Formats: sequence, structure tokens, C-alpha cells
Amino acid sequence: MFLSVFDMFKVGIGPSSSHTMGPMVAAARFLEVMRASPFNFAGLRASLHGSLAFTGVGHATDRATILGLAGFTPHDYDHQKAEAVLAQIHGTGQIILPDLGTLKFAPKTDMIFDYETKLTGHANGMMLMATDAQGDVTLRETYYSIGGGFVMTEAELASGKGTDEGAPIPFPFKSAAEMLEMADSSGKTIAQMKRANEEARGGAIHLRDGTKRLWQVMNDCINRGLETDGILPGGLNVKRRAKGIHDALLAERGQNHRAPHTINDWMSVYAMAVNEENAAGGQVVTAPTNGAAGVMPATLRYYLDHVPGASQSHIEDFLLTAAAIGGLVKFNASISGAEAGCQAEVGSAAAMSAAGLCAVMGGSPAQIENAAEIALEHHLGMTCDPVRGLVQVPCIERNGLGAIKAVSAASLALRGDGTHLVPLDACIETMRQTGADMSEKYKETSLGGLAVNVPNC
Repeated sequence: MFLSVFDMFKVGIGPSSSHTMGPMVAAARFLEVMRASPFNFAGLRASLHGSLAFTGVGHATDRATILGLAGFTPHDYDHQKAEAVLAQIHGTGQIILPDLGTLKFAPKTDMIFDYETKLTGHANGMMLMATDAQGDVTLRETYYSIGGGFVMTEAELASGKGTDEGAPIPFPFKSAAEMLEMADSSGKTIAQMKRANEEARGGAIHLRDGTKRLWQVMNDCINRGLETDGILPGGLNVKRRAKGIHDALLAERGQNHRAPHTINDWMSVYAMAVNEENAAGGQVVTAPTNGAAGVMPATLRYYLDHVPGASQSHIEDFLLTAAAIGGLVKFNASISGAEAGCQAEVGSAAAMSAAGLCAVMGGSPAQIENAAEIALEHHLGMTCDPVRGLVQVPCIERNGLGAIKAVSAASLALRGDGTHLVPLDACIETMRQTGADMSEKYKETSLGGLAVNVPNC
């Protein structure tokens, strides 16, 4: 099993990796299928199903799908250009692509929210269609956005999750138990094993430059969030708070009356800054998802800014260790809120962050595994119930609390010798089972929980 650090962490746009980035990626993939087809096409159509339908407006799923069909992709997204193209599509009812010509697409009729038809592969399902001059569908593909910006066709999903293409890797662990066994037999850290795997596929330079960019985007996102105030879009009138909290924390520096627990506010404000940027549709890094994008940058920024002896040279080890844990969670359970609730998003992010922090603070592989397990265990059962389908309430604060849990988990693990009762593998399997048992009301549909008990207008 191999999931690259660049699969787990992808530069993209808010507010959601599964509901915004994924549909945009799916649409871009569909264009490639059209280009390879011998047919001539005259129009496009799209239908959203399951969670993509129920919370699609709040997550801008319709907008992302349309822009994807217009040729936009998350990694090089140009906001100003996108706004202009979107206005043109709404005004003319046409999508113009240089290699595919002018295609009919009226957003009000060709962008379908299908609340009744449930696609069987995953809660985040969508169908993309190309039509002929008579309006008949001549090409159709079903896509599933499975969390973290990952997209699979119906056929790919049916073929099995264990498929892996590429050069052999030296440490192909599929479970935490295998990871610890390989670490013990090789004498390597988790980061060293993950680095060897990455270099086997992409080379050392690609890894070095790529991880530098990931942290740069993460850190820039924190800084933008700490400098920006105002009201978040979407209609809930949620006020940005990160800037005000950060300004207050800076003003309190050097004062003797500060309470020790103020450090929790620093962790929270870093995370909230990221998730406010995400909610505003800004550039973020999936870690492992957009909804949980603040936990890991906040934990790493906490380490760099507040831990004595912290070093920038440890950033790559943090990211590699976190990616190793995230890969185990994704492979054996889920990182999708629509599939397993928020335990799969913020819970996974906290486990990954706890592991990364434990690693850069000198933890052994056993202590790192323990840190990840503690963080995930104490998110089990957490629901995903966003008010009005927006990645704002409870998501923004939840990332702050996730970062605090990650730091606490790493600290507890470092106080021990790595031995503990509940293995990480058992915790991951418990999360999978809990997600399967969880009512759909609590899996990113906004049909239960806070979403129906909090006035949203």
C-alpha cells in the first residue's frame, strides 16, 4: 500500500475537499474522457447525489462542478478568471472550451440536485453527462468524491482499494502493526521509512521541494487568516475571530498575569485562521481534508513558535510521519465526513498531527503510534452536522480543539514508553465500524444535529 505525502496533502481551494475540490477534479477528468471519445458533443449535464446534493449549495459543489467542466482545476485555480467565466456561463448558457467547442449548459436546468436517487458506491456521488445536438446523453460517467480531494469512477471503486501502480517501495506497510514491525527490524524511524518510499516513487528533489511548498501554503494560510477580519460568506453571518484573538494574544505577551492555559488559545487561533480562510474559499492544503485543514498546520506552527529547541529542519519529518498515519486511516477506514462523520476528518487530522509532533519531539515509533491512537480514540463517534451545509459551524472551532487534542496526545505518549492497551489498528477499525453504524443524518447531510437545532438564518 502506498499513498504519497502529496496524495494526503494537496494544495486546493475551500470550502471542502470532498464537496468542492473533488467535484472539480471529477469534472476535469470527464473532459479528458470527452476528448478521447470519437463522438461529437453539443452539451453537458451534471447531477449530484447523496451528501453532494444535500449540502452541495453550502459547499459550492454546483459552482465547483461547473468550473471543472469549464476547464478549471484546484491546484492552479485563478479566482478572478473563474468569476468571469462563471458569469459568462450563467449569462449565455454555454461553456466554451478550445478543444471541445461550444457546449450547451444552462446552470438552472443542467445542474441537477437529485435528493432521491442514491448512488451505491459512496455517499458523495455524481454523474456527468455529455449530450448530442438533440439533447440525448451519448456519454455518461459516475464519479465518487471519497474524501480529501480523492476521486474515483464507479469502475475504479469497484476494482478495489488495494490497487497500487508504480515502482516497488521498500516499506509497504498496510497496518500500524506492520509499520512498527518494519521500523523495529530496519532500525528506521517512521519518517525515514516514509521518506524511502517517497523517494522510490518520486525522487529526493521532488520530495524536498514538494514538502517545502506544502508547509509554505499552510503557513501562508495561517498568516492570511490572522490578518483578515469580516463576515464569512454563506448567509450565517459568522464573524471571523482569528484576527481579534491573535491581536489580543500578542498584546498580552510579556504580561505576568497570563494564565498557563493561554497556550491553548494559540493552538486554536492558528487552526481557526486556516479554517476561516477555507470557509471563505481561499487556498488551503487538504490535511487530510479541507474541513480538517486547520489541525495539522496549527500543531506544526505551535511546535515551531512555542516549543523550545524546535527546528525548521524537522518540518519534513513531521509531514512524512503524519502522512504515514493518514495513509493507514484512509486505507483501512475513511477520511470522509460523508462516509464516517467528523471522526474521519478532524479525528484523522488529530491523529496525524499527534504523530507528527511526537516524531519531531523525539518520540520512538511505538510512542508515535500511541500518540496517534490517543488522538483518534478521543474523537470516536464525532458527527458531521454542519449548519446550513457550510464548513463553519461547528467546523472552525472544532479544528482548534482538534489541535489541542493532538498536542495533548503527543505529550501523553511521550510520557510513556510506547506500550498501551488499545492498538492504533483497533482504533482505526472501531472508527470504520462506528462510521458504518452512524445515521446518515450525522454524515455531512445537514439533516440532524446542530444543523437542525440551530437557527440558520
